[in-house]
Amino acid sequence: MSLFRLTPAAVALTAFNIMPAWAQADQPQMEGMDHGDMQMQGGPAPADARDPHAYSGGFTLESGPYVLPGARQLRLADEHYRGGLLIDRLERVYTSEEDSWAYDGQAWFGRDYDRLVLKGEGDIADGELAEASTELLWGHAIAPLWDTQLGVRYDTGHGPDQGWLAFGVQGLAPYWFEVDATAYLGEDGQTAFALETEYELLLTQRLVLQPRMEMNLYGKDDAERMTGKGLADLAAGLRLRYELTRQFAPYVGVEWAKSFGNTADFAREDDDKTEETRWLAGVRFWF
Repeated sequence: MSLFRLTPAAVALTAFNIMPAWAQADQPQMEGMDHGDMQMQGGPAPADARDPHAYSGGFTLESGPYVLPGARQLRLADEHYRGGLLIDRLERVYTSEEDSWAYDGQAWFGRDYDRLVLKGEGDIADGELAEASTELLWGHAIAPLWDTQLGVRYDTGHGPDQGWLAFGVQGLAPYWFEVDATAYLGEDGQTAFALETEYELLLTQRLVLQPRMEMNLYGKDDAERMTGKGLADLAAGLRLRYELTRQFAPYVGVEWAKSFGNTADFAREDDDKTEETRWLAGVRFWF
């Protein structure tokens, strides 16, 4: 086999499998070689392979020569109880007619796979609670970024108070969209569906632009509570926050809200607006 030095041009030709005749002559011929006996990676494990989830040597945390006296001291991360509180929106809302306060947050306590979740959302106008929605849910992890939630919801505000059964999912969708989708069954046979989604766009390490959209749908008309069948309302907005710390961030924003269908008709009958632009200033914090 002759010795030769590869020039940059020869290296480029080799990468594209385009080699001059003088180089091809010195290359081993791979055609016709039998690869049938080669052991490739993968396939079933041998019959005597150790269970990858078992403790080495058959030892466990409760038995063997390394057991510590007393209660078990070593615990995995998903065995610990933890809790948290997130106030996603605590804001002053400015419109052409009146100003009000709005809040939206949730608290949870439990383990990684199962936890108790409390959600609350509402509006305060003229120093009184105008409307509020509170949910008590049991969350169970079904994937690393997704939980199912089952529980109850209680509404106060327009018309008589109302209770619901709730079932939904909450998590992080592909491309980092935060999604909270819940279906409801009312005490009088009403049905509803709520969808809320957010996205966080980091302009700098502290300046974050958050698009947010929320919508509500109902299965039938309810004149007492001023909600109509189908898409009832939609709100979409932008919030620009500055994170003084990761746990505390003031923000400003703007939001567009509109009622649709029979919900809009009920609003007109009550001399309420069916569409408005809201200017916002608030704070977001968690711990």
